[in-house]
Amino acid sequence: MQCVVLAAGEGKRMRPLTARRPKVMLPIANRPIMEHLVVAARDAGITDFVFVVGYFEREIRNHFGDGSSLGVKITYVTQRHQLGTADALRATAGMVNGRFLLLNGDMVLKRSDIERFCRMSVPCMGIHETDHPEDYGVVTVEGGRITGLEEKSERPKSNLINAGAYLFDPDIFDLLAGVKISGRGEFELTDALESYIREGTLAAHPLDYWLDVGQPWDLLDANEALLSSLCCEWRGTIEDGCTVPDTVSIGEGTIIRAGTYIEGHCVIGENCVIGPHAYIRGSTAIGDGCHVGHATEIKNSIVMARTNIPHFNYVGDSIVGSGCNFGAGTKVANLRHDNAAVKVCGKSTGRRKFGAIIGDNVLFGINCSVNVGSLIGSNTRVAPHSLVEGCIEEGSVIR
Repeated sequence: MQCVVLAAGEGKRMRPLTARRPKVMLPIANRPIMEHLVVAARDAGITDFVFVVGYFEREIRNHFGDGSSLGVKITYVTQRHQLGTADALRATAGMVNGRFLLLNGDMVLKRSDIERFCRMSVPCMGIHETDHPEDYGVVTVEGGRITGLEEKSERPKSNLINAGAYLFDPDIFDLLAGVKISGRGEFELTDALESYIREGTLAAHPLDYWLDVGQPWDLLDANEALLSSLCCEWRGTIEDGCTVPDTVSIGEGTIIRAGTYIEGHCVIGENCVIGPHAYIRGSTAIGDGCHVGHATEIKNSIVMARTNIPHFNYVGDSIVGSGCNFGAGTKVANLRHDNAAVKVCGKSTGRRKFGAIIGDNVLFGINCSVNVGSLIGSNTRVAPHSLVEGCIEEGSVIR
């Protein structure tokens, strides 16, 4: 069986983290979201993939190549203009034969679910139960069949949602030919599914496990979940006087310097320097080529590649892009004094503790303070002793 993975979109709600990469390439536990999905499908027995790419496609092509590093075969097709999921799938016409699996590239599934899903009858939709169905396409089900599908309703008819996983055969391409552009200006796959729903032929398959990353702060939940099941290896150097539990994975070429204390489930990439006397707390992922230095504390955060947080810094419950540099003494707050849920640009994260979303190549001077819920665009420059808060546009200069 082949697997088509939709990976052409930007993921605008994930800005500024997607300013230089597609959403599917955002890291969770130091691997792109889509890599977790591909590995699960591979382990379920699928080795032939078709990736539909578009926005910053070179990031996907450079990372995955022909798939040989993962033991699979990958063929690429480019969706030149992101005109919706139906248009993306149409681009693969003639590239798939027989039954095939279709997956949105910005979610994480488990091998066991994919194995069971592939044994279902065609056509079939993966569904999942959620406590906030208003954020997704809501489905109604009777007798194992989809009876209704409604996009992001304010009054959902059920708590079951379309999980973005499908099992099709080539008949779907005949339906795609008749799809017209929607009110949102896109050719939507869900419009093609209406024919199956009217005929009563679209089967529903409940997924036991489904991780969706719709907002930047969702990355932290996904990161925590995947780190808890990570297979840990120590490939770097750990100097004497460090505390490093066996729940921590350390990449090749990384040095953990004396006095460093690491706790909980964490992953540290390749060629990093950690410490001396750094404190890395649970559910933290640090990308390749990072420096976390003396008296710096990082907690429940994602730090992307080549970022330096080197002297007397604190970063809690935050997502930090690649190529950033924190001046000595710069700190990120992560708790409101009234204990209310932190908001980012007016939208609630639903989290009592949340720090900041920091884009790529942001440079901080010494002794800066970043307030809770701040969103800082890529390539921003922050002068020493500055207070940063609110939503900061890309390329800003804060004095």
